[in-house]
Amino acid sequence: MKSFAYLRDRLFLFGCAVYAINRWLVKPHFSDGFFHSYFNDLWLIPCALPIVLWLHRELGLRMDDDFPRVAEIVSHLIFWSVLFEWIGPKWVSHTTSDPLDVLAYGAGAMAAGLWWRREQWANRFSRP
Repeated sequence: MKSFAYLRDRLFLFGCAVYAINRWLVKPHFSDGFFHSYFNDLWLIPCALPIVLWLHRELGLRMDDDFPRVAEIVSHLIFWSVLFEWIGPKWVSHTTSDPLDVLAYGAGAMAAGLWWRREQWANRFSRP
């Protein structure tokens, strides 16, 4: 079985690229809507989790190079949702809480989890 590539993961690299394109080239031309408000939120887990898991691996907190587990994805999704949508707006004056952001984080997390485990799912359903 392949190991997780962390900062060389294709989804991570693609996500960081489209995040940057949206952030600096697309978003400035929209005052509201999906690309202004939610597109980059979809990329929270695919772009942030590989960095965090790589740091965990380097610090000896993660003992293998397996693809992200459901528990890792969900725990970080919950942590970042609480941080960005509940704690952040209470402490940082220019931020606001938006429950739809959490929905976008969750959609991105689900898509990333399916992508990272695609071979496992394919093997599960291709067995005779």
